[in-house]
Amino acid sequence: MTHCSLDVLGSSNPPSHLSLLSSWDHRHVPPCPALQGTPLSATLSLVMSQCCRKIKDTVQKLASDHKDIHSSVSRVGKAIDRNFDSEICGVVSDAVWDAREQQQQILQMAIVEHLYQQGMLSVAEELCQESTLNVDLDFKQPFLELNRILEALHEQDLGPALEWAVSHRQRLLELNSSLEFKLHRLHFIRLLAGGPEKQLEALSYARHFQPFAQLHQREIQVMMGSLVYLRLGLEKSPYCHLLDNSHWAEICETFTRDACSLLGLSVESPLSVSFASGCVALPVLMNIKAVIEQRQCTGVWSHKDELPIEIELGMKCWYHSVFACPILRQQTSDSNPPIKLICGHVISRDALNKLINGGKLKCPYCPMEQNPADGKRIIF
Repeated sequence: MTHCSLDVLGSSNPPSHLSLLSSWDHRHVPPCPALQGTPLSATLSLVMSQCCRKIKDTVQKLASDHKDIHSSVSRVGKAIDRNFDSEICGVVSDAVWDAREQQQQILQMAIVEHLYQQGMLSVAEELCQESTLNVDLDFKQPFLELNRILEALHEQDLGPALEWAVSHRQRLLELNSSLEFKLHRLHFIRLLAGGPEKQLEALSYARHFQPFAQLHQREIQVMMGSLVYLRLGLEKSPYCHLLDNSHWAEICETFTRDACSLLGLSVESPLSVSFASGCVALPVLMNIKAVIEQRQCTGVWSHKDELPIEIELGMKCWYHSVFACPILRQQTSDSNPPIKLICGHVISRDALNKLINGGKLKCPYCPMEQNPADGKRIIF
């Protein structure tokens, strides 16, 4: 047990130090007859008052910090209760899962496709075996080839990508793709990075730019101009941007986008798109569900293929055009397609059937009368 040491206690000489060790225990202070009834000197009183004031300030600061932390921690629990609902399945109609086996197979196929697209081939194969899901080799092959080429690009190996681009040159040109040119440009830049020793090889490789001279003249001129600074070093030249490592990330993104477009695949897997859309729509649907239950109007949300309100998912989730009937204010579907009238106005089939009077149809936007059978279905 340690103790408080007061040097030269009660003497006229001021104490040299005040030692308060961390293991001080005020409950077991040894009796000290010398201190009983002895007044403290002015210096000791000042030191003790300063220590007490410092201890008081420290305790107040700790209490204030604890209050702030406790307030933040208490809000976490409220946020969890507010954002996580145990009845989250209530926003989905039970009829969606009527064909349970078929729905499970569709979901498993979406997961497998996502794993293939992310390059997790072994995980996808394991899932196929455990779920007894039969996946054709023709379905796997495009993903296997794409992942092989992307792995090579991540290792800065342009060979497989160039070989693939040359073999699909005509189809890439039909898509107005500049993938092959960007691959040749990146290979040329790698030769420039080799210094003057690679100058002749770079000049020889520049012949690959000839088919792209008309569309990429400016970029080719920039690369040819960089040869002037090759002996001095491109790093300190006006062409130092050619050596930026961001070109590799750009070529991976360009290859993924153009290859998926050429092979009829989506750049993002349907599973990831569905998950992201669900995260945006779920809070809105939960609020709508609460309002419907509160007002006891459950019949508003009775269609399993249609939401009670429109939910904005952003431009990223726009894949095709949609048409909403200007009469019924409903989005058209396969069972209720848009119909073009002779006058040129377009309404839904349900609206057309409701507007028929005596075997004739009068356009709601113009006075033209016409035969309902003359309407033509429009496919967007």
